Amino acid sequence: MSNRPFLASLALCLLLPAAGVAAEGPGRAAIASAHEDATAAGFEVLEAGGNAFDAAVAVSAALAVVEPASSGVGGGGFWLLERASDGFATMVDGRETAPAASTADMYLDANGEFQRELAINGALAAGIPGAIAAWAHIAETYGELPLAESLAPAIRLAEQGFEVDLKYQQLLNWRAHIMLQWPETAAIFMPGGELPAIGDTIVQADLAETLKRVAEQGADGFYRGETAEKLVAGVRAEGGIWTLDDLANYRAVEREPIRTHFGDYTLLTAPPPSSGGIAIAQILELIEPFGYFGMDRVDRVHLLAEAMRRAYRDRALYLGDPDFTDIPVDLLLSEAYAAGVRTTMRMDRALPSAYLAADPDRFEDSTNTTHFSLIDADGNRVSATLTVNLPYGAAYAPPGTGVLLNNEMDDFAAKAGEPNAYGLIGFRANAIEPGKRMLSSMSPTIIHGPDRLAVLGTPGGSRIITMVLLGILDFLEGNGPDSWVSLPRFHHQYLPDRISVERDALTEAEIEALEARGHEIEVRARPWGNMHGVMWDYETNTLEAAHDPRWDSGGAEVRSIRPVESAAAGG
Repeated sequence: MSNRPFLASLALCLLLPAAGVAAEGPGRAAIASAHEDATAAGFEVLEAGGNAFDAAVAVSAALAVVEPASSGVGGGGFWLLERASDGFATMVDGRETAPAASTADMYLDANGEFQRELAINGALAAGIPGAIAAWAHIAETYGELPLAESLAPAIRLAEQGFEVDLKYQQLLNWRAHIMLQWPETAAIFMPGGELPAIGDTIVQADLAETLKRVAEQGADGFYRGETAEKLVAGVRAEGGIWTLDDLANYRAVEREPIRTHFGDYTLLTAPPPSSGGIAIAQILELIEPFGYFGMDRVDRVHLLAEAMRRAYRDRALYLGDPDFTDIPVDLLLSEAYAAGVRTTMRMDRALPSAYLAADPDRFEDSTNTTHFSLIDADGNRVSATLTVNLPYGAAYAPPGTGVLLNNEMDDFAAKAGEPNAYGLIGFRANAIEPGKRMLSSMSPTIIHGPDRLAVLGTPGGSRIITMVLLGILDFLEGNGPDSWVSLPRFHHQYLPDRISVERDALTEAEIEALEARGHEIEVRARPWGNMHGVMWDYETNTLEAAHDPRWDSGGAEVRSIRPVESAAAGG
């Protein structure tokens, strides 16, 4: 953390390239994603001579086809990239932006009441998508292959189709009644107007044509010309406010990752407009003096809940799009600030959130978004979290595009203190403004240790930050990706003032002990998240990859990458 001596950080930086395997790369590649077809797409591109950054485009595009509930061409995301040769790291921000005609009160009725339906369903709920711009930027700036080659597996999946799995069916069932309002959209995802059976094939011909235009023309194939015209016409026909200029003016941007330290480990994680990196850094800063790894389960949960509570409070008050909001990053991540906050923390008692501020009380399951982690044979790595917000986004695709729109506008604070679909509140820093990027919880992360490196992240709405935090702490405790992704999860987000836990995450005795300290415990019937992680052990020069066992569709694999010449010759 910020109180670590500079020389300790410098020593760690020097240790990594000094280890021969770290400088040379592992010689094998590892990919963990939410769908086996997307993982296969990444390996296909690596075997064609691409690097981790080309593979990231391939995995992202394939997920856009086979996991439309969680990400897509009509959404956005954050791609955390780190180059092995020189340690350069950056985050490509492909977060959606508010259309130019957006206003702060666009989802309020005449009485000033928030109209949630408008912010989550249909064309008015959609921000300007950033995924395609991010893919093109990554390919052109950091890749080895043409964009078209990295998009080829996704185009093939869209044309030939993919099989419906349980996750696809369950999440579609939740949004089907909304999607049926637009028959042309429903026809893509529910052929015949009925929920598809597991094993049915979903073909997306219009999406294939959209992707082909991008393969031929780059980002202009989406943000200008035929696709852009169809998108705008479809959005405006259904009450949306997009314009051709909104699309033409969109740009993916690069941002400096949040860098923080915990013991002998260095973390790279997402900066604003993600709230994840700052919140994770704050929580780690708050708990470091307490001796977390020597605590029992009850003390660990209590301490983390108290730290989470305070980090989520600061999220609501201070965080937003850094191009629009002056965020006090240095203050929030300083030891002096953490020391002051720690004076409000007691190990024997929970401090109610009401003592820290506001009052809304809404919380819903988080089943959106997707994540993948990868390391190539040269040691380049990518941690990427992608989203359309709620499952199947706005549940509307403009005719002729195959592009399912996001409903990311709900991630703005449409009304100060009003919770969004995940119960998160916000204020002026995250208010709606034209061209602004909405605040996100997506937290792609890379962790450097003296002898190991981890790449991890997860979907999960407001719970993303705390799931990634628990994965980080598990890695720091010496465990591998199979353990990170399988951990029982708990979460506190300031409001509502309670600890949510997965079923069987705590024993009855542990729940009683936490309640005795003043915590309200809510045991959730369903699990949450879909974490994917990869790890490189420098000492053994081995890779591990794991996907979350909560879903069956994930693909995690370590593979030797054949030279292009050998692959072409069939050797």
